[in-house]
Amino acid sequence: MSFAHLCLIVAVGLFGPLLALPKRWHVPVVIGELLAGVVLGPTGTSTLDASAPTFTFLANMGFALVMFVAGTHVPVRNPALRPALKVGVLRAVAVGAMAVGLGAALSHAFGTGHTALYAVLMTSSSAALVLPIVDGLGLSGPTIVALLPQVAIADAACIVLLPLAIEPSRAGRSALGALAVLACSGAFFLFLREAERRGWLQNLHDESKQRNFALELRISLGLVFGLAAIAVQTHVSIMLAGFGLGIAVTAVGEPRRLAKQMFGITEGFFGPLFFVWLGASLNLRALGDHPSYIGLGVLLGLGAVVTHAAMVLTKQPPAAGAMAAAQLGVPVAAATLGQQLHLLKPGEPAALMLGALVTIAIATVAGGLLSRSTTQSPPRNGTSAGATTGLPRSS
Repeated sequence: MSFAHLCLIVAVGLFGPLLALPKRWHVPVVIGELLAGVVLGPTGTSTLDASAPTFTFLANMGFALVMFVAGTHVPVRNPALRPALKVGVLRAVAVGAMAVGLGAALSHAFGTGHTALYAVLMTSSSAALVLPIVDGLGLSGPTIVALLPQVAIADAACIVLLPLAIEPSRAGRSALGALAVLACSGAFFLFLREAERRGWLQNLHDESKQRNFALELRISLGLVFGLAAIAVQTHVSIMLAGFGLGIAVTAVGEPRRLAKQMFGITEGFFGPLFFVWLGASLNLRALGDHPSYIGLGVLLGLGAVVTHAAMVLTKQPPAAGAMAAAQLGVPVAAATLGQQLHLLKPGEPAALMLGALVTIAIATVAGGLLSRSTTQSPPRNGTSAGATTGLPRSS
């Protein structure tokens, strides 16, 4: 990999913001970045080699940081969400129960034997996608307050369950690895909370800001990569490492300056690089060689939407349920892990991503429909999803 390749990756990564520029489309930035990678990968021109060690390593760094930022999007400090927590848990569990039946049916129909994986995929939600849609449309009101805990719970639970689902034969080892990563995240939270109580974090912040040391950014990056190293050693996805640490940091209260720094380094370079790499690692031509997997991808996406929209039985508006079905991080991790561990059949990783794209398309439309039927507050230009959901961030 050369500087010319890096220049190309950064340049094509701009397709993400360009595609997302028309606000009425509500297209997530990552879609353009994925498409750019697909065009330059084996599906298209084969200009980028996703198997190159340096490219893969940088992409893994990006993956950890993307999930860290996603973890900071979980509104754990918003007191308005706590009364809705019970409803969110019940809805997430109900969606999961329905997804198991659909997952078994799809696994049997396509002969893959991946019932647990499909169930986790259809149960998952993406806080990193749903919260920006909520903020961008200025959505608020009881429907949204009840929706956010459901999304956060499903997102966190499926991230933990994915390693167990994708490799059931090694569930014990994966469970121990997940527990180790979660224990480290919990320990970091306890330390950060104590440091906040004693005023150490404020002193660190003041000294760093006054002398331009960027200490918060350096320490945060060290913690992310350290936890990612533990995840790698225990054979757990680095997704869990980044996400767990992100939740721990935002539970204490992420400083605005750190939020801006982490958002800048992630969204400005490592995040786009990861999604371009992911697109370049997917061989969508395999769907042509295995056309049945096109059906699998579409059915996975529709299955996720159906199971979430079924929460209309709990008086949740169908549009809110469909928006909760938006998924990205879990399918991305499933496709990445499946390819790295050679656990998925040819064409199956592309099918998982196709299913995710189906959910994103439907969730985007559902968000627009929901904006016409719920109370709205004006979107704030230049703010993150935390602006309307109560997150302590300003990236």
